[in-house]
Amino acid sequence: MAASATRLRRLASAAVAVTACGGAVLLTPSVSSNDRASGHPTVESLRQIINDPSAVVPSRTLQESALISSKSGPLDILVVGGGATGCGVALDAATRGLRVGLVEREDFSCGTSSRSTKLIHGGVRYLEKAVFGLDYGQLKLVFHALEERKQVIENAPHLCHALPCMTPCFDWFEVVYYWMGLKMYDLVAGRRLLHFSRYYSAQESVELFPTLARKGKGRSLRGTVVYYDGQMNDSRLNVGLACTAALAGAAVLNHAEVVSFLKDEGTQRIIGARIRDNLSGQEFDAYAKVVVNAAGPFCDSVRKMANKDALPMICPSSGVHIVLPDYYSPDGMGLIVPKTKDGRVVFMLPWLGRTIAGTTDSSTSITPLPEPNENEIQFILDAICDYLNIKVRRTDVLSAWSGIRPLAVDPNAKNTESISRDHVVSEEYPGLVTITGGKWTTYRSMAEDAVNAAIKSGKLSASNECITSNLRLIGGDGWEPSLFTVLAQQYVRMKKSDGGKVVPGVMDTAAAKHLSHAYGTLAERVATIAQNENLGKRLAHGYPYLEAEVAYCARNEYCESAVDFIARRSRLAFLDTDAASHALPRIIEILATEHNWDKSRQKEEMQKAKEFLETFKSSKNAHFHDGKHQ
Repeated sequence: MAASATRLRRLASAAVAVTACGGAVLLTPSVSSNDRASGHPTVESLRQIINDPSAVVPSRTLQESALISSKSGPLDILVVGGGATGCGVALDAATRGLRVGLVEREDFSCGTSSRSTKLIHGGVRYLEKAVFGLDYGQLKLVFHALEERKQVIENAPHLCHALPCMTPCFDWFEVVYYWMGLKMYDLVAGRRLLHFSRYYSAQESVELFPTLARKGKGRSLRGTVVYYDGQMNDSRLNVGLACTAALAGAAVLNHAEVVSFLKDEGTQRIIGARIRDNLSGQEFDAYAKVVVNAAGPFCDSVRKMANKDALPMICPSSGVHIVLPDYYSPDGMGLIVPKTKDGRVVFMLPWLGRTIAGTTDSSTSITPLPEPNENEIQFILDAICDYLNIKVRRTDVLSAWSGIRPLAVDPNAKNTESISRDHVVSEEYPGLVTITGGKWTTYRSMAEDAVNAAIKSGKLSASNECITSNLRLIGGDGWEPSLFTVLAQQYVRMKKSDGGKVVPGVMDTAAAKHLSHAYGTLAERVATIAQNENLGKRLAHGYPYLEAEVAYCARNEYCESAVDFIARRSRLAFLDTDAASHALPRIIEILATEHNWDKSRQKEEMQKAKEFLETFKSSKNAHFHDGKHQ
C-alpha cells in the first residue's frame, strides 16, 4: 500500500504540471542513445514510455501532421478502423519498431467494439461443440480463447476482472450435465483458470442471487452451477489501446475517413489512401507500404474501394442488449440461461452498477447506427422473466442497443458454406491486408496475425517479434484494487454550486472506485483536475462520472465530440439514456472550453447527441405497447 501511495504521489506532481499547462504540453519520452542510434526504442524503453505516469499522448494536430508527412517517407503500415482489432494492430506494429498510422471514420470503438456483451469469453460453448461433435477445431478455439482471456485481464487489470456466472438447473440431469461440462472446462483451462467452478444448492443459490426464482415453468430449482469468465469495460479498453499505441509511436487519428486508395500506376499495388478529416473537412494523402483493413462489419466496403468486384466476406450478426436497474442482479454474480425456447443464450450480468441482459447472434443488415427492434427487447424480457421472482417491466429498461458482429467467410477458402467463428486474414489485392471475424477476447492475437501478414506483404523490417502478450496498457502497470483508497483520502472534489459559489465535496468511495477502475494509475490526474479546476461535480444524479473527466478526456484521450464522451469515454449512453441526455448541456459546455467551440458548433453537438441517444431504445424514448411487461 505504501508503494501504491508513493507511486500515486509521484503521479500527482506530474498531473499538476500537466493541468497547469492546460494539458497542451507534449512530454517527450526519454529514449536512450542506443535507441536513437538504431532509429527506434528498444522493447524495454517502450514499456517505460507506455508506463510513464507523466507521459501525455501527442495532440490530434500532431498525429494528423505525422500522417500528412508520410508523403516524404511512407509509413510501414496504415490501419483503417479504430476498433479493438485496428487499435491492436497499431499497437502491435508500433511496438515492433514499425512506422504506423491509423484512421477511424468516427471514434475509437464507435462500432462493434463498444456494443459487445462486455464478457471476455473463454469459449465454454465451443467446448460443448468440441466434445459432442468430436471437433478438434472447436477445441483449439477453446485453448486459444482461454489463453487470450488471461492476457487481456492481465494487461488491463483496472478495466477487466473475473465474474462468476450462475446457470440455474431445474432437474437433476441438468445439474449433472452442467457440473460435468464445467469441470471439464476447468481441466482444459489448466493454468489459465480464473477460479474453479462449483455447484450450489437451491438455498445457497437464492442467498447468492436473491431475485432468482425457486420455480420456473412448473419445475423446482434443484441448484445452480457457477463458473467464471472475464468482464470488461469494452470501449474504455479500446480507447486505452489507441492511447497506448499513440505513446508507442503510432499516429492514431479518429474522425478521419478513407475516401479512396492510392495505387502505384505501374504495379497497381495500393500505396496509401486519400483521407478526409471529418472535423475540419480537409483532405490529404497518407502513404504506406501496406494498408491493413480492420474496419469490422464495414471491411467489405473498404475492400470494394480497392476492387469493386470483391466478393463479400462478412456475414453480419446482431446482438441486442438492454440495461436494467441494479436490483435485477446482485453485484458480483451473473446469470446465464444456456438455452431459450429458440436455442439462443440469454445472460443477465452486473455491469458498472446496473444490470445488462442480452442475446447472442441473429442475422441483420449493416448500418452505422444499428437499433434494436421491440421484438428483440421483448424476447430478452420474456427469457429472463421465467427465471426471476420479481416483476420484469419494459418501463425498467434504462437503455437498449444493438451491435453488429462481423462473422467472416474466408474468400480464399474452397468451401464457404460454413461461417468462421475464428478470424480471417487475407490479401486479395496487393498491398491491402484484411483482418476480420473473431471476437473481442482474441483481438490481440488477431492483431498479431495481421501484422505478420503485413510484414510479409510489404517485406517490412521489424526490430523485434510481437511483445503485446505481456504489455500492460496505459494505466494498468502498477494498478492495485486498493488504489481508490488513496484517491478517497487525499483528494476533494471542488465544485461550483448553482449560484456560482465554489464548495468542497468529499471524494467519496463510489467516485474514487470509478476513477480507479476507469483510468487505472492515471486516475489521480482526473482527481487533480476535479480538485484544482473546480470540476468535481457529478454529471448525472446517481452516477459517479465527474465534470473533470470531460476535461481530462478532451486533453488526453482524443475526445472530440459530446457523443465520444457519453458513449465511449464514459458509458452514460449505454447505462441510462435519460441520465446522458440530462448531462449533455454541461458536457458540451466543458468541451466547448477545451476545444474552443463557438455557439453554432455547440448547438450542432447537442443535436447530434440527441439523435444518437434516440437509437438507444430505453423506456423513455421508445414507442412500444407494453404487453405483459408493464
